[in-house]
Amino acid sequence: MLENHRPTSEMQALDAAHHMHPFTDGDALNAKGARIITSAKGVFVTDSEGEQILDGMAGLWCVNIGYGREEIAEAAARQIRQLSYYNTFFQTSHPPALELAAKLAELAPGDLNHVFFNGSGSDSNDTNMRMARHYWQLKGKPEKQIILSRWNAYHGSTMGSGSLSGMKAMHKQGGLPIPGIDWINQPDWWSEGGEMSPEEFGLARARELEAKILDLGEDKVAAFIAEPIQGAGGVIVPPETYWPEIQRIVDKYGILLIADEVICGFGRTGNWFGTQTFGLRPDIMTIAKGLSSGYVPIGGSLVSDKVAKVINAGGEFAHGYTYSAHPVAAAIALENLRIMQDEKIVEKMAADTAPYLKTKWEALTAHPMVGEAKIVGMMASIALTPDKAARAKFASKEGTVGLICRERCFANNLVMRHVGDRMVIAPPLVISRAEIDMLIERAIRSLDEGMEIAKARGLWKAAPAA
Repeated sequence: MLENHRPTSEMQALDAAHHMHPFTDGDALNAKGARIITSAKGVFVTDSEGEQILDGMAGLWCVNIGYGREEIAEAAARQIRQLSYYNTFFQTSHPPALELAAKLAELAPGDLNHVFFNGSGSDSNDTNMRMARHYWQLKGKPEKQIILSRWNAYHGSTMGSGSLSGMKAMHKQGGLPIPGIDWINQPDWWSEGGEMSPEEFGLARARELEAKILDLGEDKVAAFIAEPIQGAGGVIVPPETYWPEIQRIVDKYGILLIADEVICGFGRTGNWFGTQTFGLRPDIMTIAKGLSSGYVPIGGSLVSDKVAKVINAGGEFAHGYTYSAHPVAAAIALENLRIMQDEKIVEKMAADTAPYLKTKWEALTAHPMVGEAKIVGMMASIALTPDKAARAKFASKEGTVGLICRERCFANNLVMRHVGDRMVIAPPLVISRAEIDMLIERAIRSLDEGMEIAKARGLWKAAPAA
């Protein structure tokens, strides 16, 4: 811990000289200078100038119990003193790994009773790809290799998980996508529903999965991977008809369902897992982020009895990571889950603060620039538009107005992310009613300022109808 950090300008210069940031235009950031975060407590982070910023994104969708919990630091110190590291290769285990696996089996829905530990959501989805393909190989169907995903989904940024992601800007860099992956369209009614009702649109988009399976051949498709709610894609909440139809289709064709719960898991949707919110029965579930509330990196693949039985009986599964089930990470995750259970964080949020936020959030549609407001639990989005009635996009390059609003949010000491021209939040689950009021007040102020800037720059124009 750096008690007396350098002056902000010196830290920005060091950052520019040596630090390469993820998903960032390096030259643009270096010319501007990074905002340096030096401490955090509860739902607030503090920068090097002493400004307190309400973190409406819980870090990156992950700090569910809030910042600065001393119990987590104590759990880490205890584990470091006792067993700082050992691997789980070579037929070994250790208490934090086996206790965490048992706790996750207790919390997870259905028959997801087994865990393969990874270091993050990205490499968990790499694991899932290999596991799904290996499963079918062991079942005597080695040709079942194709993993289906969705455009605008986010499943990570490694070569494998970045290929699973349906973000075309990512696919333009680094030789993505790798072979053996295909995509269907996302269930974004606001932007893509046209004249269909949400219910009709949900069915239509779900049935694209069936059409894709039939087109490629049922004997070629291994699995379908999807987030219960698309997070980084803009908090896209599917119509109510969507998920029941998807479940029907994967059941009909015997396709493995991989639920990517990296964002939705551990309370974010008002249940412990998003699959419970939407009534899904996944064969494999991806977890990370909220598993440790972001205090340390850890991820995992929750695996059903059906899949685990085949994998375990198939000889050596030649896959794993140095830090799989790292004892310190596992101990911290256990303490995080203990806090969540003992303090009934998910239950209290679902009964009180989530409904309170929902009322406040949906009222944002009264703002002249807000067309749609979607929210489930503690993840929400608003669609920015110059013409609500037409559900119109801005004529400017997508994300131009969203970026303006994001910059105004940061200037007003609120972290609210933009995805194109959607604004999204996912605050810590422990946010209070008073802090929700503060979040909404700062959001409205930022929207007002963003709209005025857009008008002043001649950006208040609707794109021609498609």
